[in-house]
Amino acid sequence: MFVKVTTSGPRRYVQLVESYRDDAGRVKKRTVATLGRLDQLTGELDSVIDGLLKVTGREPVIAPSETTPVGATTGVSFESARAFGNVWTLTEIWKELGFCDLRRVFRRTRHTIDVEALIRIMVLNRLCDPDSKLGVLRWLQTVALPDIDMKALTHQHLLRSMDALMDKQEAVDDVVAKLLRPLVDQDLSVAFYDMTTIRAEGLTTMEGDVRKFGMAKEGLIARQFMLGVVQTSDGLPIYHEVFDGNTAETKTLLPILKKVMDRFPNLRRLILVADRGLLSLDNLEALQAIRLRPDKGPDPSKGQALEFIIAVPGRRYHEFADLLEPLQEQCAIAKTEITGEVHWNGLRMVVAHDPQTALEQHQKRKAAMTELETQAKGWAGKLDDQDQGVKKRGRKLSDSGTKARFYHAVLEARLGKIIKVDMKAELFSYAIDEDALRLAQMMDGKLLMVTNVQDMAPDKVIERYKSLADIERGFKVLKSELEIGPVYHRLPERIRAHASICFMALILHRVMRMRLRAANTGVTPERALQSLKRIQHHRVSINGAPPLCGVSCMTTEQNAVLAALKVNQPSQFKQISLL
Repeated sequence: MFVKVTTSGPRRYVQLVESYRDDAGRVKKRTVATLGRLDQLTGELDSVIDGLLKVTGREPVIAPSETTPVGATTGVSFESARAFGNVWTLTEIWKELGFCDLRRVFRRTRHTIDVEALIRIMVLNRLCDPDSKLGVLRWLQTVALPDIDMKALTHQHLLRSMDALMDKQEAVDDVVAKLLRPLVDQDLSVAFYDMTTIRAEGLTTMEGDVRKFGMAKEGLIARQFMLGVVQTSDGLPIYHEVFDGNTAETKTLLPILKKVMDRFPNLRRLILVADRGLLSLDNLEALQAIRLRPDKGPDPSKGQALEFIIAVPGRRYHEFADLLEPLQEQCAIAKTEITGEVHWNGLRMVVAHDPQTALEQHQKRKAAMTELETQAKGWAGKLDDQDQGVKKRGRKLSDSGTKARFYHAVLEARLGKIIKVDMKAELFSYAIDEDALRLAQMMDGKLLMVTNVQDMAPDKVIERYKSLADIERGFKVLKSELEIGPVYHRLPERIRAHASICFMALILHRVMRMRLRAANTGVTPERALQSLKRIQHHRVSINGAPPLCGVSCMTTEQNAVLAALKVNQPSQFKQISLL
């Protein structure tokens, strides 16, 4: 038997129909009962349905609750589904790493709110859907956060938690350093240090303001603050600090190193890899004099020396041409990347030569020079024609104007050392400096490094320096995925708190990346969170009864991501109040 809706004129009826076979074996249907008009049915059939379910030994699914008010509308109602899988995963990693120990830091504060939970909310928001602190409240309406009741949460609570974070900054740093220590290689740690600029909005100024006008990484003057980050060779960030927007990068190096050593006292050795903007060949003596752990004896200079790997700026390659001449024969016949080293001023100068890069640089320079020479030949021909009285279309040229245009074109092509424009001559003229061209060709495809590390092979030195690009990717994550800027906070401490929240988010991001890579999933943290976001939390109410909660089924891809991240499958949770 089955239920059938039939139409008779403008009305529709619900009927119970039975299928049977006649004497000839043909299938026919007959109406057993007409249950009534469809538009007039409300809850009259509930008792019939419940009775049939009881007869079959099943529990009624739409039976009214004892607490259902008299006259209440019966039926099934669904609440909007909320994203659950991504925030569940991040919360589990947060707890596993030990960030929940922050709760003990804020236990004895003047704040009555759960500061650790509010910080966690803002960190998770940076990873899932970065927004302003007001935007965090809107985001909370779309997710089901484990262990947190969000009904009484306000914008002021978030700001007060940021203030509490700065009030306990030293204790917070100790907790973060403690949870990072097991993840850092204690025997040999290669630290990468770099700085970036973070755009800040607003025109007001105040005492202690970190928002200063300076040269941004994008090459323009902007109001900003500087953010320095130290990370390991595995890409794990271990320390950060906010500086004024006009701070010289070189002045931040030694204070940062001392703080890193204080927070990780068990490090037996530290090799610093920094970009050429932070370490320069001009202060090598000062760098070699740095002692990370001064000797406690009468001579502090005998303590642990700073080991470093520095890239030689390209503008200074010509200073080492004679030194590199013996290696040039090997470079000329190389088919794959080769490395070598020479000694310079008591230090090792490591050289890497990539034939493919050298060919590309040579072809690019040749094409640029050909284009410039063609352009110069055309201008020179037009100037000669003008001198002979030949009239041509377009504006007339002058020798001084042509010299200026060609000079700027040469500079834009970065060929000023090779193509020499004679600005003092009366007529337009230029010359090719063959020595400079030969030197440029000699340096094509080369990377020069200076280091005082004695027990590392040349190829390993180059490999360590190339890993510095990973910290640049970390800044890219901060600026794109985590959207650390532009910053609209006005108070200096709020800006530092915002940077700390983004730094914690970066730690979670890098831990996710390390685990996904170790499992060979080929999945990025962003893609993993996007996939886990589709694991949703649902709530349904039936006839006004207490709502039923559930989590959507998981796909094979989602199960694989959770396994790679070493996180258990999501389950139901209980909520605790923040206030």
